[in-house]
This record gives sequence, C-alpha cells and structure tokens, in this order.
Amino acid sequence: MELAVIRHTRLAIDAGRCYGQSEIALADSFDAELASLQERLSPPYRAVYSSPLQRCTRLAAQISTAFEIDDRLLEYHFGDWEMTRWDDIGRGALDPWMQDFVNVSAPNGESLAQMYARVAAFMEALRNRDHPNCLIVTHGGVIRCIWAYLLQIPLEQIFKLEVGYGEVLNCRLAANPEEDAILAG
Repeated sequence: MELAVIRHTRLAIDAGRCYGQSEIALADSFDAELASLQERLSPPYRAVYSSPLQRCTRLAAQISTAFEIDDRLLEYHFGDWEMTRWDDIGRGALDPWMQDFVNVSAPNGESLAQMYARVAAFMEALRNRDHPNCLIVTHGGVIRCIWAYLLQIPLEQIFKLEVGYGEVLNCRLAANPEEDAILAG
C-alpha cells in the first residue's frame, strides 16, 4: 500500500509553548499552504485517515469529503504541561523527562513509548486493510513514530528527523514488514 502522510499546516501559536493534544487554531496562511499541498498530492486516495484535532480534520476535509478519524493519530500528550511555556516548566520537572523521554512522561501525560505503541497499532491495523493507497493527516510526533515503525529507528533518535508543517512523507506499507519503505519525504 502506498501511503502519503501529511503533517498539518502552520499554527497560530507563539514559539516556545508546549502543546500536543491541545486544540490550536491554524495560522492565517492555511489557504496558501493548502494550495501548495494540493500540488504535491496524488489523489484520489482509497482511504483518508486523520487525527481528531481540528488542525488535521480541517486539512483532511479539504482533501477528501470522506475521511476517517482515528484517535491513535493524536499528537503526543504532554499532560499537565500542555499550553505551558517550556521555560516555565522548570528544570526539576523537565530534566528527568529530557534524560529519558522515551519512558518518562509529563505529569498526567504519556511517554513516547506509549505514543509509539498506539501509532504502531494503527500501522498494523492499516497493514491489514486492502487499500492500494491512502492518505494520513497527522502531527510531527506521529510522523516520527511512523518513520521509526517503518525503518525500525530507535525511539531515542526520532527527534533528529525534521518534520515541517505541511510536509508530505511518501512511503510503502507492505504485507511483509521487511519490505516497508520510505519513498520520499
């Protein structure tokens, strides 16, 4: 199955703020970014999946009138840190997480390992669907987990992968996981 995985477009939020599963408005540049994305996509897609957050569903709705929302495509959950400025979190709370962000979660949030498990479950379910192609509209953290899933990259390394707003990752999800591939990104 050929997959096109898109990160949502730019957001109307100041830099330096911790957000994940919070609803954030899209930037005023949405229409221009949508036009650019549409030039890079290859519809029709047999199936379209989206994170339930409006920054993804709004984009998915512009690409397809029929898309499926899947909670496993939600961004990382920062728990009590959601919408807090990174500088205001405090070193005492932030340092343990930074030292082991794969296994340690923000208070009342999830760890990267937990996020990866739900993304991997989505990918496994998708592998068993009979689609020649599909489109996924989601978030930077989810896309990094998809990279890790397809290429078996250690989770400690995924933040080295740059994932820009409106970026499209093209990949192949094969019946045999050893034949999975990143086609372009």
